[in-house]
Amino acid sequence: MTQMPLLSLRDLTKSYGPGLPPVVQHLNLDVGEGELVTLLGPSGCGKTTTLRLIAGLEAPDGGQVALRGQDITPLPPERRGMGLVFQDYALFPHLSVLDNVLFGLRALPAAERRQRAQDTLALVGLTVFEGRMPHQLSGGQQQRVALARALAVRPALLLLDEPFSNLDASLRHSTRAEVRAILRQSGTAALLVTHDQEEALAFSDRVVVMRAGAVEQAGPPAEVYAAPRTAFVANFLGRANLLTAAAQGDTAECALGRVPLSRPLQGTAMLCLRPEQLRLNADPAGPAEVLSREFRGPSVAYTLRLGEGGSAQDLLVLRPAGEPLWAEGTRVAAEVMGSAHVLD
Repeated sequence: MTQMPLLSLRDLTKSYGPGLPPVVQHLNLDVGEGELVTLLGPSGCGKTTTLRLIAGLEAPDGGQVALRGQDITPLPPERRGMGLVFQDYALFPHLSVLDNVLFGLRALPAAERRQRAQDTLALVGLTVFEGRMPHQLSGGQQQRVALARALAVRPALLLLDEPFSNLDASLRHSTRAEVRAILRQSGTAALLVTHDQEEALAFSDRVVVMRAGAVEQAGPPAEVYAAPRTAFVANFLGRANLLTAAAQGDTAECALGRVPLSRPLQGTAMLCLRPEQLRLNADPAGPAEVLSREFRGPSVAYTLRLGEGGSAQDLLVLRPAGEPLWAEGTRVAAEVMGSAHVLD
């Protein structure tokens, strides 16, 4: 028996004016109990509008939002049983950490409110800071206070709108890992909105790539990364080398030579090769020239030039830093490890 999803979006549509194209169009999506799902896409793809439709901050033009099978489309935000965490934290500057968390628990008896707030602060590791004011905390600590305030009401679903974007790179990474661990520990399902590909891959059980208000592809991060359906997904979820090829069964002829394919095909094909799938071999008559080399700590990034003139194409190759380095200007052959993924 299939378990009922926690959240179901059915044919959800939203436009911001007559004659304007829909920002969200006929969107269908399920989120399971305890699942961490990320809506990923460029600015203007409809991901934040989708989140606001789920939260009840916007009304859809059509479609339905259901929570555990109940239609909540007509309900106001406060009756939807969801928690919200925004990129600006939205903490009350005149209230202490504890009072910020207590604010959302006014419907509970006083004794239960305090215990619930303190338990939630313990969950996010901020018990010792409960008496501090928001301005006395770091950005990461403020984000955890916002998370505690949202989790204290025991929401069925937590909605996170670019929650780490205001943090610097190192703090963003550690805070993201902490928030993910807290959600796992509490068993709370979450829907994250971001345009950051690394964030989506690291945070999610399932990533939903959006384009022009619709779902382009959804699935586990490793699956969507390794097997993108379209050139848009291939380019947006990490770096991709796209090559036109003539397919003949299990292999295809392209600018790199003959390469193995992820599935049999006949005729013209568009191939996707991730930078880490290519290995370089010395070949004075090789089809590629090393244009540039960039050291990135654990890896070295090479830009290769295939062909000449108007038909030339650049490829990105990532190799482990421990390998021998290739000098700029060296002619090489690029060997495909595994198989080239065939795009639809």
